[in-house]
Amino acid sequence: MERLDAIMPLPGRSVIVAPDWTASIAFRYRKRAASAWGAAWLEPVRHIGRMQLSDLQEVDTQKERFTRNLAQFVAGRTANNVLLTGARGTGKSSLVRAGLNEFAEKGLRLIEVDKADLVDLADLVDLVDGRPERFIVFSDDLSFDEGEPGYKALKSVLDGSVSAAGDNVLIVATSNRRHLLPEYHADNKSYHRSDDGELHPGEVVEEKISLSERFGLWISFYPFTQDEYLAIVAQWLSHYGVSADAIEAARPQALVWAIERGSRSGRVAYQFARDYSGREHG
Repeated sequence: MERLDAIMPLPGRSVIVAPDWTASIAFRYRKRAASAWGAAWLEPVRHIGRMQLSDLQEVDTQKERFTRNLAQFVAGRTANNVLLTGARGTGKSSLVRAGLNEFAEKGLRLIEVDKADLVDLADLVDLVDGRPERFIVFSDDLSFDEGEPGYKALKSVLDGSVSAAGDNVLIVATSNRRHLLPEYHADNKSYHRSDDGELHPGEVVEEKISLSERFGLWISFYPFTQDEYLAIVAQWLSHYGVSADAIEAARPQALVWAIERGSRSGRVAYQFARDYSGREHG
């Protein structure tokens, strides 16, 4: 019974099984929640996208800020947790993957955690504490509804809790919401005006801002113009070995492709390039 007590958590908590850290540079947090004493483990990612920083076009400012912060972290210097926000398909997640590939040889590793499992974030931080690698704990497309438990767990680890992340952990999240929570028109009613005429947010707005502001570095992404979109299309077509003349000829088709999808994003440009290169130059 003493041995069982040592390995079994309290109800509602999970025992995290440590992986073979040499199996991959990226891991996914998995959890079996069939019982109160669910097992959890880090699953090695066998096939990691070969995204490189040079593949990302028209986001030079974002690349510079993110890689500078990441270089500081990998070198053991102080660095900030990162929140990447903005328009869909503009390269937020791709920038994280490219950064991992850029610094993997220097000991950088990534652990992807779904927002539903952020309640176990403190246990995950304890698992990697003291290891020589540097870990990005990554949550993609993060947003919360009111009252979700992962919200408070993330807030505590980011700042203001005894279970704060160690020096070898950097939390990175992407989101289409700047403040990670839904914002309603009724929230504006909580604003109040001071005697000098200034507007001040009320408790509702302050609470919604409080999580995102705990990320020390905000990096924003914006919708692409037509010229930027076409530049990204050209870059991807070149990546797939399409000639310069064929790239120029593909411009009208690329614009039609974007119109059909209602978006000029980097994702749409990448999807067009895959279709065009496979169809015309496969």
